[in-house]
Amino acid sequence: MKYAIGLLLVVLLSACSTTSPDVVQRGDAQRLSTVQDATVLSVRAVTVDGTQSGTGSIAGGLVGGVAGSSVGGRREGIVVGVLAAVAGAVAGNAIERSVTREDAVEILLQLRSGDRRAIVQARGNETLMPGDAVILIMTGAKARVTRAPR
Repeated sequence: MKYAIGLLLVVLLSACSTTSPDVVQRGDAQRLSTVQDATVLSVRAVTVDGTQSGTGSIAGGLVGGVAGSSVGGRREGIVVGVLAAVAGAVAGNAIERSVTREDAVEILLQLRSGDRRAIVQARGNETLMPGDAVILIMTGAKARVTRAPR
């Protein structure tokens, strides 16, 4: 039982969204995007903080509650179960937050129009450097930066 709930937690957390420029969300597939030429002015490493959706807390609380309630007799099991559920919820929240944290880059761009834009995206397969020619791809309210085709 404990292993099944733990596996459920891992599956739920692995399904969380990413900001990677190499991953296109299902809803963005086959949608027309706007593309602008740009030049990289600077790139700096940042961290995208992990999510706290409540999924980790709920799963951790369930695991803790079930595990704790099996300790001792009926009365002790209730007390330990409640305490273990609270501890599990706290641990589950911390696990969710650390699993969904991403190493990212903040890219400052100079558009051909002279305007400047900044975007934060997860580290992708490309390493961008100041002076690189790139394209800014915008789909709805989302944007990503990738190296310009030659």
